[in-house]
Amino acid sequence: MNVLIVESNPELGRLWRRHLERLGAWVMTASSQTMATDILAEHQFNAIVLDLMLDEGSALAVSDFASYRQPDAKVVFVTNTSFFSDGSIFAHAPNACAFIQSATPPGDLAELVTHYGAGVA
Repeated sequence: MNVLIVESNPELGRLWRRHLERLGAWVMTASSQTMATDILAEHQFNAIVLDLMLDEGSALAVSDFASYRQPDAKVVFVTNTSFFSDGSIFAHAPNACAFIQSATPPGDLAELVTHYGAGVA
């Protein structure tokens, strides 16, 4: 399974990456919208872990680009805010499959990502 992590905090991105790699995933990371879209243009992914509040660029733009380039890739949105806590993210991002807090234990995040990503050919 191939996973892209789009996270502005490099320490958090590395932590999530290690947990996903332990479960056998091949993982790439990006810290901005530009990096993420460049990677999505070159590589195929089963799942994308996407921080809703990127320091550089828009998470929804990344999700939209992924929806166009890789319509089967599942997006797990993460956030440390209450923005979209009403579940409306699913109306804005048709490829969203989960919406969780950034503080979710990394092992739980990895299991969730592999669960959704496993169903993608």
